Amino acid sequence: MTMKRRTVLAGLAGTTAAAALGVPTFAGKDKVKAGFIYVGPVGDGGWSFQHDQGRKAVEAAYGDKVETSYVESVPEGADAERVMTQMALSGHDIIFATSFGYMDAVQNVAKKFPKVKFEHATGYKRAPNVATYSSRFYEGRAVIGTIAGMVTRTNKVGYIASYPIPEVIRGINSAFIHARKKNPNVEFKIVWVFTWFDPSKEADAAKALIEQGCDVIMQHTDSTAPMAIAEKAGITAFGQASDMSAFGPHAQATAIIDNWAPYYVDRVGKVLDGTWKSEDTWGGIASGMVAFAPFNENLPAEVKAAAQKMIDDIKSGAYHPFTGPLNKQDGTPWLKPGEVADDGTLAGMNFYVEGITDTIPS
Repeated sequence: MTMKRRTVLAGLAGTTAAAALGVPTFAGKDKVKAGFIYVGPVGDGGWSFQHDQGRKAVEAAYGDKVETSYVESVPEGADAERVMTQMALSGHDIIFATSFGYMDAVQNVAKKFPKVKFEHATGYKRAPNVATYSSRFYEGRAVIGTIAGMVTRTNKVGYIASYPIPEVIRGINSAFIHARKKNPNVEFKIVWVFTWFDPSKEADAAKALIEQGCDVIMQHTDSTAPMAIAEKAGITAFGQASDMSAFGPHAQATAIIDNWAPYYVDRVGKVLDGTWKSEDTWGGIASGMVAFAPFNENLPAEVKAAAQKMIDDIKSGAYHPFTGPLNKQDGTPWLKPGEVADDGTLAGMNFYVEGITDTIPS
């Protein structure tokens, strides 16, 4: 297909100040072609599956005004740049790149196609035609940390971590802080698998953690393998990105659900009406971007109540998961009593909080 052309206002009267500064302006469209690029398969049951639910929501919302496409299991790096380039060449008006490691590829392709709009999930590099968006996953981790601290009997919680990026480190810290608030004796055992999606590696990590005495498993990876292992072992686990209860009906206490659909519907709508602009979005429980699967009916009432109170307090703004007093791992003060971490520090978090014995891989 040839690249779609946009309507451009001719003449000086149509030139905006933004255009004069080299910032592209985007006219509304009768129909939008939106592309999605996924790091895992849409059937992963987690991260990519949930993004694809958002894509389907776009189709449901706009009908024949939108055409969507996706490419799954695209490695971060040169392959991502190739796929996005092909999307741009084939007439896509907006491209959603849904993994942190696509960041530089997005920037490279966006420079070559200034009239195509790009959206990068969990990244921080923007451009006139590149927006960024992410979810405050750490708010969900505060909730599951609360549950973990209350249900563990061995006082050992296992955490399957993907890559040592701020998003993952924030989640570990938040879960640990809130597990410790409920149970000062909790220890976290962390296994780094250096992949987003590899069921075999994730399953092996879950088994290793169980062998170390962990009776609760958390994950920041994308497959349902750890949930299936937890179900077989008769321990507690939490769904990641999506409701994984089908793979662990007894194991899953709840799941942090990444609800991307409202964001995708809104952003494609802005392309349709010509109001899209480059900006950064960081949504959480209050905005509905972070949601939860129903609590397992076997959870004790007091555990459900504590978890629900955490959800309600974060949603209302009465509580922030990173509220002092908190120290860094080496014991140096970080946040004073009542002090709340700023978004800049959270966005670049590269340290553990006090009490975690793991070493962040370099």
